[in-house]
Amino acid sequence: MEINLRLRELNSNLRGKSAEESLKTLTDLYPGKVVFTTSFGIEDQVITHLIFENNVTVEVATLDTGRLFPETYKVFNETIKKYKKKINVHFPDYKDVEKMVNNKGPYSFYYSKENRLECCRLRKILPLNRALEGKACWITGIRSDQSENRHLMNNLEYDEERKLIKFHPLFNWTYEEVKIFIAKNNILYNSLHDKGFVSIGCEPCTRAVKEGEDFRAGRWWWETDGKKECGLHASVEQ
Repeated sequence: MEINLRLRELNSNLRGKSAEESLKTLTDLYPGKVVFTTSFGIEDQVITHLIFENNVTVEVATLDTGRLFPETYKVFNETIKKYKKKINVHFPDYKDVEKMVNNKGPYSFYYSKENRLECCRLRKILPLNRALEGKACWITGIRSDQSENRHLMNNLEYDEERKLIKFHPLFNWTYEEVKIFIAKNNILYNSLHDKGFVSIGCEPCTRAVKEGEDFRAGRWWWETDGKKECGLHASVEQ
């Protein structure tokens, strides 16, 4: 009940505010305890721009799984150069990854969903949990039209497992609105987006999306159960 009341209060505080204004409001409410995690996708680059360009006191962090596209690393590097701001990097524990690869090989995630979720857990979820330690609010680049599962979410949520508020400032933006904002503000973005990649993750697990396919169809395309998530946003898997 207390959490529901807090969410209603936050919704009231954020109602009618722009993404930038909402970010500033949250930093006032949770000083030093707000973190934004970026994968350098096009939505995340919008949020990074809003934070860095306006000196919003939100920590920006990223997860380096060791399997990212060269294009992603380029955006990472060029973003640091452009804004001259720090992005904190969180890596997987090398002992965990060594054990998995030694026991199952470098492409075990293709053989079963259980293997794929194990790889995601070691390379993404555990590093994410470290990035969120001590935080009260987690900012993400989720939009409602990215998948059927995400359409069921809200722009403001409570992560029961991690005991923190989650806020998705671009939740009601369309993909077209994101692209327009990127172009209007000359924001750096991943060149893979121009090649049919709408959702960009690890290189072995991401392909371009064909015309007419779902937004998340390019992620773990060999799986057929329809739930295209890695576990970072556990609520969308329910």
